[in-house]
Amino acid sequence: MDIPADIRPFWDAFERVAGEAVRERFYEVFHFADNERHANALAKLVLDGTKCATASLLWSYEADAKPLPHTGAYSVVTAWDSTPLCVIETTAVQVVPYNEVTDAFAAVEGEGDGSLSYWRRVHWAYFRRECARIGNEVTADMPVVCEEFAVVYPKQA
Repeated sequence: MDIPADIRPFWDAFERVAGEAVRERFYEVFHFADNERHANALAKLVLDGTKCATASLLWSYEADAKPLPHTGAYSVVTAWDSTPLCVIETTAVQVVPYNEVTDAFAAVEGEGDGSLSYWRRVHWAYFRRECARIGNEVTADMPVVCEEFAVVYPKQA
């Protein structure tokens, strides 16, 4: 994938720190969530080191003809306004039914109180909106892409 021109200076700075050309490991530029308030709040949790995972619908990847993230891939996380904030490296990817997402994953995702009940409540609402976008219906066994990651740039203290 090509690195967008407006992200190139940020990516180039990351490559200088990485000490190697890592462009072939570039996956995407994205913001979390589907609204400004949540996108910026979730990005802050990543920068704080609280949020180390994210979840999305497999159906969305299929509808958008987009490959799944994979271990070792680098992505640029932005604020809602597309300002680059950090580079993350995907450390694990697993596709599981919604109703089989674990307490441990919910805790690593780091949202709300970190509980599975909170995770289910907010993700059900988000997945309902996402399903409406792609013409699908939410179900208890819908396939969820559970991605874990680490911030690699800027390095966290």
